[in-house]
Amino acid sequence: MSDAWDDRLRQNRAEKDEFFAEHPQSPIPPDERDDFDGLAYFDPDPDYRVEATVTRHDEPAPVEMDTTDGRTVRYLHVVTFAFELDGESYDLAGYRQAGDDPATFFVPFRDKTSGQQTYHRGRYMELEADEELTDGDAVTLDFNLAYAPFCAYSDTFSCPLPPETNWLETTVEAGERTR
Repeated sequence: MSDAWDDRLRQNRAEKDEFFAEHPQSPIPPDERDDFDGLAYFDPDPDYRVEATVTRHDEPAPVEMDTTDGRTVRYLHVVTFAFELDGESYDLAGYRQAGDDPATFFVPFRDKTSGQQTYHRGRYMELEADEELTDGDAVTLDFNLAYAPFCAYSDTFSCPLPPETNWLETTVEAGERTR
């Protein structure tokens, strides 16, 4: 993997740490920001950048996702990403809410690090496609960009929980982790 990818990833992480430390909309409670010294991450690992094959759902099924505050929020299951990780095949559903940008996909997931090395309720990825995805398209899922939702840092946020269909029976040691 190129040094440019690694450099971009590290720059992205530094910018996020700065946002969390200083921005008024940071999920870190204001009285804890002075002690905040950055998020914890797994080391960048190109093995967690995987090529996925797209299956598009022209009539997306609505999915009611539970949230951390006990409500539900409706998403549409618009695509499925099929990929291999450590020689095993997996699928992850990509979601969107009605009216959202059609080129952006929300991919919440849990894996065997959840509750051990990562936020116990799961992590998120977002995929932004350059053009409309069609069946058979190949896209890159980069688990190095996986992040904990804001509710991992403050109870004032309500976050959708990954549905069981997006619970991976493998370990994904990439992206944000707990201390």
